[in-house]
Amino acid sequence: MTTATTPSPDFGPMLRLWRNRRSLSQLALSADSEISQRHLSFIESGRSRPSRDMVLRLAETLSIPLRDRNALLVAAGFAPAYRERPADDPESAAAQRAVQLILKHHEPFPALAIDRHWTMLHANAGITALLDGIDPALLEPPVNALRLTLHPSGLAPRIDNFREWRTHIFHRLNGLIDQTADPGLVTLLEELKSYPVPPGAAPYRPGDMVHPAGIAIPFRLRTEHGVLSFLSTTTVFGTALDIALSELAIETFLPADDRTAALLIPGG
Repeated sequence: MTTATTPSPDFGPMLRLWRNRRSLSQLALSADSEISQRHLSFIESGRSRPSRDMVLRLAETLSIPLRDRNALLVAAGFAPAYRERPADDPESAAAQRAVQLILKHHEPFPALAIDRHWTMLHANAGITALLDGIDPALLEPPVNALRLTLHPSGLAPRIDNFREWRTHIFHRLNGLIDQTADPGLVTLLEELKSYPVPPGAAPYRPGDMVHPAGIAIPFRLRTEHGVLSFLSTTTVFGTALDIALSELAIETFLPADDRTAALLIPGG
Protein backbone atom coordinates (compact mmCIF):
# COMPACT_ATOMS: atom_id res chain seq x y z
CA MET A 1 0.00 0.00 0.00
CA THR A 2 1.36 3.42 -1.01
CA THR A 3 1.14 6.14 1.61
CA ALA A 4 0.44 9.63 0.27
CA THR A 5 1.13 12.92 1.96
CA THR A 6 -0.17 16.40 1.25
CA PRO A 7 0.81 17.37 -2.31
CA SER A 8 2.98 20.41 -2.91
CA PRO A 9 1.49 23.41 -4.73
CA ASP A 10 4.54 23.12 -6.99
CA PHE A 11 3.28 19.96 -8.69
CA GLY A 12 1.00 21.66 -11.22
CA PRO A 13 3.64 24.20 -12.34
CA MET A 14 6.27 21.43 -12.51
CA LEU A 15 4.06 19.33 -14.76
CA ARG A 16 3.23 22.34 -16.94
CA LEU A 17 6.93 23.14 -17.26
CA TRP A 18 7.69 19.65 -18.52
CA ARG A 19 4.75 19.78 -20.94
CA ASN A 20 5.94 23.10 -22.34
CA ARG A 21 9.50 21.77 -22.54
CA ARG A 22 8.17 18.99 -24.80
CA SER A 23 6.22 21.57 -26.86
CA LEU A 24 2.92 19.83 -26.16
CA SER A 25 -0.46 21.45 -25.69
CA GLN A 26 -2.80 20.21 -22.99
CA LEU A 27 -4.90 18.65 -25.73
CA ALA A 28 -1.91 16.77 -27.19
CA LEU A 29 -0.68 15.52 -23.80
CA SER A 30 -4.15 14.47 -22.71
CA ALA A 31 -4.62 12.52 -25.95
CA ASP A 32 -1.21 10.84 -25.64
CA SER A 33 -1.90 10.00 -21.98
CA GLU A 34 -5.47 8.87 -22.68
CA ILE A 35 -7.07 11.23 -20.17
CA SER A 36 -9.44 14.13 -20.68
CA GLN A 37 -8.09 17.59 -21.33
CA ARG A 38 -10.36 18.87 -18.56
CA HIS A 39 -8.80 16.49 -16.04
CA LEU A 40 -5.28 17.47 -17.12
CA SER A 41 -6.20 21.14 -16.79
CA PHE A 42 -7.49 20.53 -13.27
CA ILE A 43 -4.28 18.68 -12.34
CA GLU A 44 -2.07 21.50 -13.62
CA SER A 45 -4.14 24.15 -11.86
CA GLY A 46 -4.20 22.24 -8.57
CA ARG A 47 -7.97 21.75 -8.62
CA SER A 48 -7.56 17.98 -8.93
CA ARG A 49 -5.09 15.72 -7.16
CA PRO A 50 -3.47 13.09 -9.41
CA SER A 51 -3.09 9.48 -8.33
CA ARG A 52 0.35 7.93 -8.18
CA ASP A 53 -0.38 5.95 -11.35
CA MET A 54 -1.46 9.15 -13.10
CA VAL A 55 1.80 10.90 -12.18
CA LEU A 56 3.79 7.97 -13.55
CA ARG A 57 1.67 7.82 -16.71
CA LEU A 58 2.17 11.52 -17.42
CA ALA A 59 5.89 11.25 -16.67
CA GLU A 60 6.25 8.31 -19.05
CA THR A 61 4.36 10.12 -21.80
CA LEU A 62 6.58 13.17 -21.37
CA SER A 63 9.77 11.04 -21.31
CA ILE A 64 10.83 12.67 -18.05
CA PRO A 65 14.15 11.36 -16.66
CA LEU A 66 13.82 9.03 -13.67
CA ARG A 67 15.46 11.49 -11.27
CA ASP A 68 12.83 14.10 -12.16
CA ARG A 69 9.99 11.58 -12.06
CA ASN A 70 10.85 11.05 -8.40
CA ALA A 71 10.69 14.82 -7.87
CA LEU A 72 7.24 14.91 -9.48
CA LEU A 73 6.03 12.05 -7.29
CA VAL A 74 7.25 13.78 -4.14
CA ALA A 75 5.59 17.04 -5.21
CA ALA A 76 2.35 15.11 -5.72
CA GLY A 77 2.61 13.68 -2.19
CA PHE A 78 3.97 10.21 -3.01
CA ALA A 79 7.18 8.35 -2.23
CA PRO A 80 9.82 8.14 -4.97
CA ALA A 81 9.47 5.16 -7.30
CA TYR A 82 13.04 4.86 -8.53
CA ARG A 83 16.14 3.98 -6.54
CA GLU A 84 19.64 5.32 -6.85
CA ARG A 85 21.78 2.54 -5.47
CA PRO A 86 25.14 3.40 -3.87
CA ALA A 87 28.26 2.21 -5.66
CA ASP A 88 28.85 -0.55 -3.09
CA ASP A 89 25.34 -1.99 -3.48
CA PRO A 90 25.64 -5.56 -4.87
CA GLU A 91 23.31 -4.88 -7.80
CA SER A 92 25.06 -1.61 -8.61
CA ALA A 93 28.46 -3.29 -8.43
CA ALA A 94 27.26 -6.05 -10.77
CA ALA A 95 26.04 -3.45 -13.28
CA GLN A 96 29.37 -1.63 -13.13
CA ARG A 97 31.23 -4.89 -13.75
CA ALA A 98 29.03 -5.51 -16.78
CA VAL A 99 29.84 -2.04 -18.12
CA GLN A 100 33.57 -2.61 -17.61
CA LEU A 101 33.27 -5.94 -19.44
CA ILE A 102 31.62 -4.21 -22.40
CA LEU A 103 34.45 -1.67 -22.53
CA LYS A 104 37.06 -4.43 -22.29
CA HIS A 105 35.53 -6.36 -25.16
CA HIS A 106 35.62 -3.21 -27.32
CA GLU A 107 39.43 -3.12 -27.14
CA PRO A 108 41.68 -2.30 -28.89
CA PHE A 109 39.25 0.41 -29.97
CA PRO A 110 38.50 3.29 -27.55
CA ALA A 111 35.42 3.20 -25.33
CA LEU A 112 34.34 4.89 -22.10
CA ALA A 113 31.38 5.06 -19.74
CA ILE A 114 30.06 8.45 -18.60
CA ASP A 115 27.36 9.78 -16.29
CA ARG A 116 24.77 12.45 -17.07
CA HIS A 117 27.36 15.24 -16.75
CA TRP A 118 29.93 13.44 -18.93
CA THR A 119 32.04 12.50 -15.94
CA MET A 120 34.19 9.56 -16.96
CA LEU A 121 33.29 6.53 -14.85
CA HIS A 122 35.30 3.89 -16.69
CA ALA A 123 37.60 3.79 -19.72
CA ASN A 124 39.33 0.99 -21.56
CA ALA A 125 42.93 0.77 -22.73
CA GLY A 126 41.97 2.16 -26.12
CA ILE A 127 41.06 5.49 -24.52
CA THR A 128 44.09 5.75 -22.29
CA ALA A 129 46.37 5.15 -25.29
CA LEU A 130 45.09 8.39 -26.85
CA LEU A 131 45.77 10.61 -23.86
CA ASP A 132 49.51 11.17 -24.25
CA GLY A 133 50.53 14.83 -23.87
CA ILE A 134 47.35 15.93 -22.07
CA ASP A 135 47.73 18.30 -19.12
CA PRO A 136 47.78 16.00 -16.03
CA ALA A 137 45.37 18.41 -14.29
CA LEU A 138 42.65 17.38 -16.76
CA LEU A 139 43.16 13.74 -15.76
CA GLU A 140 42.62 14.37 -12.06
CA PRO A 141 39.31 12.80 -10.93
CA PRO A 142 36.59 13.57 -11.62
CA VAL A 143 37.56 13.57 -15.31
CA ASN A 144 35.07 15.20 -17.66
CA ALA A 145 35.13 13.64 -21.13
CA LEU A 146 33.96 16.78 -22.93
CA ARG A 147 36.46 19.01 -21.15
CA LEU A 148 39.13 16.47 -22.08
CA THR A 149 38.38 16.84 -25.81
CA LEU A 150 37.67 20.58 -26.12
CA HIS A 151 40.08 22.12 -23.60
CA PRO A 152 43.16 23.74 -25.23
CA SER A 153 45.38 21.67 -22.93
CA GLY A 154 43.47 18.51 -23.77
CA LEU A 155 42.90 16.75 -27.09
CA ALA A 156 41.67 19.91 -28.85
CA PRO A 157 44.94 20.82 -30.64
CA ARG A 158 45.12 17.29 -32.07
CA ILE A 159 41.49 16.94 -33.24
CA ASP A 160 41.68 17.18 -37.02
CA ASN A 161 37.98 18.04 -37.39
CA PHE A 162 37.77 20.18 -34.24
CA ARG A 163 35.03 22.58 -35.39
CA GLU A 164 32.86 19.71 -36.59
CA TRP A 165 33.36 17.78 -33.34
CA ARG A 166 32.67 20.87 -31.22
CA THR A 167 29.46 21.55 -33.17
CA HIS A 168 28.36 17.98 -32.49
CA ILE A 169 29.12 18.33 -28.77
CA PHE A 170 27.23 21.61 -28.48
CA HIS A 171 24.28 20.14 -30.37
CA ARG A 172 24.13 17.16 -28.00
CA LEU A 173 24.41 19.32 -24.91
CA ASN A 174 21.71 21.72 -26.09
CA GLY A 175 19.43 18.76 -26.79
CA LEU A 176 19.99 17.31 -23.33
CA ILE A 177 19.46 20.69 -21.69
CA ASP A 178 16.14 21.00 -23.52
CA GLN A 179 15.23 17.49 -22.40
CA THR A 180 16.33 17.65 -18.77
CA ALA A 181 16.87 21.34 -17.83
CA ASP A 182 19.90 20.12 -15.86
CA PRO A 183 21.74 23.20 -14.48
CA GLY A 184 24.98 21.21 -14.38
CA LEU A 185 24.81 20.75 -18.14
CA VAL A 186 24.09 24.46 -18.64
CA THR A 187 27.22 25.33 -16.64
CA LEU A 188 29.29 22.78 -18.57
CA LEU A 189 28.12 24.12 -21.93
CA GLU A 190 29.00 27.69 -20.99
CA GLU A 191 32.46 26.55 -19.91
CA LEU A 192 33.06 24.65 -23.15
CA LYS A 193 31.91 27.62 -25.23
CA SER A 194 34.58 29.76 -23.54
CA TYR A 195 37.42 27.58 -24.83
CA PRO A 196 39.35 29.02 -27.80
CA VAL A 197 39.49 27.32 -31.17
CA PRO A 198 42.97 25.81 -31.72
CA PRO A 199 45.14 27.74 -34.19
CA GLY A 200 44.87 26.37 -37.70
CA ALA A 201 41.63 24.48 -37.06
CA ALA A 202 39.88 23.61 -40.33
CA PRO A 203 36.71 25.59 -41.08
CA TYR A 204 33.42 23.91 -40.28
CA ARG A 205 31.26 22.87 -43.20
CA PRO A 206 27.73 21.95 -42.07
CA GLY A 207 27.47 19.09 -44.52
CA ASP A 208 30.56 17.38 -43.14
CA MET A 209 28.89 16.07 -39.99
CA VAL A 210 26.25 14.02 -41.80
CA HIS A 211 27.67 10.52 -42.06
CA PRO A 212 26.20 8.46 -44.95
CA ALA A 213 24.75 5.93 -42.52
CA GLY A 214 23.30 8.70 -40.36
CA ILE A 215 24.17 6.86 -37.15
CA ALA A 216 27.67 7.96 -36.17
CA ILE A 217 29.79 11.10 -35.84
CA PRO A 218 33.33 11.30 -37.29
CA PHE A 219 36.22 11.99 -34.93
CA ARG A 220 39.70 12.40 -36.40
CA LEU A 221 42.73 12.63 -34.13
CA ARG A 222 46.28 13.51 -35.18
CA THR A 223 48.90 11.17 -33.65
CA GLU A 224 52.54 10.31 -34.21
CA HIS A 225 51.30 7.58 -36.55
CA GLY A 226 49.18 9.99 -38.59
CA VAL A 227 45.49 10.80 -38.39
CA LEU A 228 43.30 8.16 -36.74
CA SER A 229 39.73 8.26 -38.04
CA PHE A 230 36.86 7.05 -35.86
CA LEU A 231 33.08 6.97 -35.88
CA SER A 232 31.59 7.79 -32.48
CA THR A 233 28.40 6.14 -31.25
CA THR A 234 26.49 6.30 -27.94
CA THR A 235 24.66 3.51 -26.12
CA VAL A 236 22.23 4.22 -23.27
CA PHE A 237 20.29 1.91 -20.94
CA GLY A 238 16.79 2.97 -21.88
CA THR A 239 14.93 0.36 -19.80
CA ALA A 240 16.90 0.85 -16.58
CA LEU A 241 14.87 1.44 -13.42
CA ASP A 242 17.85 2.53 -11.32
CA ILE A 243 18.55 6.26 -11.62
CA ALA A 244 22.32 6.03 -11.92
CA LEU A 245 22.11 3.27 -14.55
CA SER A 246 19.49 5.17 -16.53
CA GLU A 247 21.86 8.16 -16.68
CA LEU A 248 24.88 6.11 -17.75
CA ALA A 249 26.03 6.07 -21.37
CA ILE A 250 28.75 4.17 -23.20
CA GLU A 251 30.68 6.09 -25.85
CA THR A 252 32.44 3.86 -28.37
CA PHE A 253 34.82 4.77 -31.17
CA LEU A 254 35.07 2.47 -34.18
CA PRO A 255 37.70 2.73 -36.94
CA ALA A 256 36.35 4.69 -39.90
CA ASP A 257 38.95 3.32 -42.33
CA ASP A 258 41.19 0.31 -42.82
CA ARG A 259 44.33 2.26 -41.98
CA THR A 260 43.07 3.20 -38.51
CA ALA A 261 41.97 -0.36 -37.84
CA ALA A 262 45.35 -1.70 -38.91
CA LEU A 263 47.20 0.73 -36.63
CA LEU A 264 45.08 -0.19 -33.60
CA ILE A 265 44.80 -3.97 -34.02
CA PRO A 266 47.96 -5.72 -32.82
CA GLY A 267 49.57 -7.41 -35.80
CA GLY A 268 46.97 -5.81 -38.07
